[in-house]
Amino acid sequence: MASENILVIGGGPTGMEAARGIASIGYKVTIVEKRDRLGGTPDASQYAALTPDMRSAEEAIGEMVDAITNSPNVTLMFNTEVIGSSGSVGNFKVKANQGGKEVTIDAGSVIICTGFTHFDPGRETQKYGYYEHDDVITLVDAEKMFKSGNFVRPSNGEKPKSVCFIQCVGSRDRQIGNEYCSKVCCGISSKQAIEVRQHVPDCKVFIFYIDMRMYGYWENEIYWPAQEKYKVNYVKGIATEIVKKGDRLLVKGEDTTMRRPLEIPMDIVILAVGMEPSEGTKKVADIFGVKKNKFGFIETIGGALNTVSTDVPGVFAAGAATGPADLEDCVSSAGAAAMKAIASLRTVAIPA
Repeated sequence: MASENILVIGGGPTGMEAARGIASIGYKVTIVEKRDRLGGTPDASQYAALTPDMRSAEEAIGEMVDAITNSPNVTLMFNTEVIGSSGSVGNFKVKANQGGKEVTIDAGSVIICTGFTHFDPGRETQKYGYYEHDDVITLVDAEKMFKSGNFVRPSNGEKPKSVCFIQCVGSRDRQIGNEYCSKVCCGISSKQAIEVRQHVPDCKVFIFYIDMRMYGYWENEIYWPAQEKYKVNYVKGIATEIVKKGDRLLVKGEDTTMRRPLEIPMDIVILAVGMEPSEGTKKVADIFGVKKNKFGFIETIGGALNTVSTDVPGVFAAGAATGPADLEDCVSSAGAAAMKAIASLRTVAIPA
């Protein structure tokens, strides 16, 4: 007999929304989460505010957590990692390590919501000096400072007088193999540039970009307000090197609009790091035998009309496990995955 329990792997925004949708229709759902709490990357990386509406990330994620922890149809398994699987749609036997103990989860279908990891800017290239200069930070580092309410130079604790963002760090880069656009970095940088000006009103803020990619409503929601209201300076150019000059950083590069070399001193440099598949995404894909694309994300098989089905019947993937995605994408795909997971069970349960 087919199991009517649906297994969701990952307790971030995608996994929580998938679980909420499944439970609201009356099906049982089990969430496996390797951490000791829900929330995923926004929680683990201490996001301050969501892009583009600037809403408190803690508040928004908290509402998602409440929606499933209070549901009788949801079983939560923390400190748990999937280690094996057998069976097929309707009757998966999924092995998991829960706090050192091996357990088996019966599931009719599976939704992989294992997310992404932030690109490590010091992994492949040292040209930005991320591990060399204290005042070279990432979007993630800056987010933590915004959440703490204290945006200062890490080197001396002083308020910065000048800050710049460098776009496409770890994205659109053929040399390291990340040929894709990570989709959200331009918007997040614009959101953070506004936050810098809110925290330090007299600070000059620059964004060095190859192309600004604001999709949907982000153009009017954050891009133009950043320039017109908060006086953020957007410079089309390429940063090639960051060196120490006195107690400040010297950003070297090229202003591609003016076609001239660029050298500008900064107090803080923020690297707009892109997305890469998480280790969990790659591991779980191998366990269930689903195909990955050449970048390591899970490959879905339906093109633009079916973005959550994998090549293994009964196994679905959603959110950033399938490629770069913002929170809106994650929540939308979670709903689609939930519906298809339920439909797969109903198909198995209907006798021929």
